[in-house]
Amino acid sequence: MKAVYIKEFGGAENLEIREVENPPKPKEKQVLVRVKASALNRADILQRKGFYPAPLGFPERIPGLEFAGEVVEIGENVANFNPNNRVFGVTAGGAQADFLLTEEILLAKIPENLSFTQAAAVPEAFITASDAIFTNGNLQTGESLLIHAVGSGVGLAALQLAKAKNIKVFGTSRTADKLEKCAEFGLDEAILTDVKSNFSEIIKDKIGGVDVILDLVGARFFDENLKSLALKGRLILVGLVAGRKAEFDLGIALSKRLKIIGTALRSRSTAEKAEATQKFIKEVLPLFESGKIVPNIDRVFKFEEIHTAHEYLESNKSFGKIIIEI
Repeated sequence: MKAVYIKEFGGAENLEIREVENPPKPKEKQVLVRVKASALNRADILQRKGFYPAPLGFPERIPGLEFAGEVVEIGENVANFNPNNRVFGVTAGGAQADFLLTEEILLAKIPENLSFTQAAAVPEAFITASDAIFTNGNLQTGESLLIHAVGSGVGLAALQLAKAKNIKVFGTSRTADKLEKCAEFGLDEAILTDVKSNFSEIIKDKIGGVDVILDLVGARFFDENLKSLALKGRLILVGLVAGRKAEFDLGIALSKRLKIIGTALRSRSTAEKAEATQKFIKEVLPLFESGKIVPNIDRVFKFEEIHTAHEYLESNKSFGKIIIEI
């Protein structure tokens, strides 16, 4: 089969489309999927650079954390899928290839109103967002949410999910254009952070404090995050693009009785990923089926354009997901 392959860790020029061995035949509850499309994530860039090794049991040199495709073959104990079923899901690596071997419990059926390309934009962003703000953040109707990097794939997913529950949403971005586009998805308050990062003053003036913060940025905003949270607020840490170390006033966390929660999807066990996937199937998939929420696609690249796709993601110009058609 053909796959995106990292020849050497480093720049995008080290990527190539290479012939590699096919996955083994599925056993027990395994499913072999012919991948039709995969989305590009910043984790793929980090893996390409050698900074984010794949977990044990997943290919070191073939990136890809999410996919949409068609079932080719199933193990003898698979109960819910058959050949030719359209499916999508998350994995810890290897999704940017012709075929992927995965576990039945990590798969979901693609709604009829979504194409393979559209479906590929969904799993990583929407499972991560739903798990972060609702499962970890316990965000409730009537509460408020602040999303950093709201124009990113996970940020837009969280925005749509929150607005589906009529939650007031603040969003930050370094790009005014992205904030304007987010208004189309229901963003209530847009905060530009290209020069100043004192968003806590804006939030204090508007509502006093937010109940949940989804931080896809990292250390740069940590102190302002604590100032922005309301009593018993929850800070959910997902991204580290703006640093991994921060100093903060413990007194703020104590006096407000705050919860600071770190979360990552890729490094979880199969059982933990399955739990998040099943909750996504139950609570989020019906919103796609009804059209209440939609996939967020910025650009689509061909398999052979993988270098250009990586360079585009690194330019920070994208609004939503970048898709690789395989």
